[in-house]
Amino acid sequence: MFHLSKVFVRSVQRSEEQRFQELMQKHHYLGAMPKISETLWYIAILENQWVALICFSAAALKCSPRDRWIGWSFRYQYDRLKLLTNNSRFLILPDWHRPNLASRILSLCQKRLTDDWINFFGHPVMLLETFVDPSRFQGTIYKAANWIYVGETKGFCRLGKGYSATSNSAKMIFVNPLRPDAREILSRPILESSYHKGESRIMLRAQHMESLPQFFTDIPDPRRPQGKRHRLPTVLAIAAGAILCGRQGYQAISDWAQSLGQKARQRFGCRFVNNRYIVPSLSIIRDVIVRVDPVHLDRALQRWNEIYGKQDESLAIDGKIMCNAIDDEGRQTHIMSVVGHQSHACHTQKK
Repeated sequence: MFHLSKVFVRSVQRSEEQRFQELMQKHHYLGAMPKISETLWYIAILENQWVALICFSAAALKCSPRDRWIGWSFRYQYDRLKLLTNNSRFLILPDWHRPNLASRILSLCQKRLTDDWINFFGHPVMLLETFVDPSRFQGTIYKAANWIYVGETKGFCRLGKGYSATSNSAKMIFVNPLRPDAREILSRPILESSYHKGESRIMLRAQHMESLPQFFTDIPDPRRPQGKRHRLPTVLAIAAGAILCGRQGYQAISDWAQSLGQKARQRFGCRFVNNRYIVPSLSIIRDVIVRVDPVHLDRALQRWNEIYGKQDESLAIDGKIMCNAIDDEGRQTHIMSVVGHQSHACHTQKK
């Protein structure tokens, strides 16, 4: 006799991963998927037999209905996605379709996810999401488990570094908070340190990429006219975009530039060569940043921030002594910075 109370779930051990993938590939209509970023795989077991497989993986990078439901700003969204996870696969194995089994498994997973996420990845997870294809399913499992329907996708799917050109069937979007105040915490201007994942970063929208070069058009180009392959506004806009997205250092800025897709490169105004948009190299980025007038650069960034940046209700003024930095008169260099409390943006620095 089938006893629902005897079903339990546990994480997949390394020695079981191949079997897990083979079963998922064979029986799930989407097939198996690799472990990307932070991912946990679970199996449901009854009397030493696998009855179901379930995956939780990285949350969707962009999902307008979900983001509107959370209420967070795009400025904070990118570095808080780690606090979300996507129920990307749920498979009841053949011969094990029983009433209430799916709800039982989903409930058991939800109860242990928070602790498992802390043990495996060192930080909590606060919100679950999933996408349901209405041409195949109606989301009955998630509705029965009190997941919240927040809307539908536009039907575009992620392909490599971009998205499909045409829309496919839209998916139903369900979310489920793992704690009652999940929305309030995720949308706070400032998070507690226990929730931080990396440096404060934002996501650049298409509008931001297209607008950034325009703010650098009045800056004098310190380079010689001969051999200039990239426009100065494009180089500075890419460097500014990389820093806004959390990159630090010339190599990190260059790596970010190289990772840009063709549409993003077009928006930044990159050179078009052999049917491809080309980004500036590491040496060009470093040369431009070192030689450009910092006062002009500072003013351009302030103008961009006034239009697109978050408004700050209060400012913090901080001074630092630059080690081993001596001016022409033999005095040690001091830097004064003004930083916004809400945006964490540095509005200006003065020597």
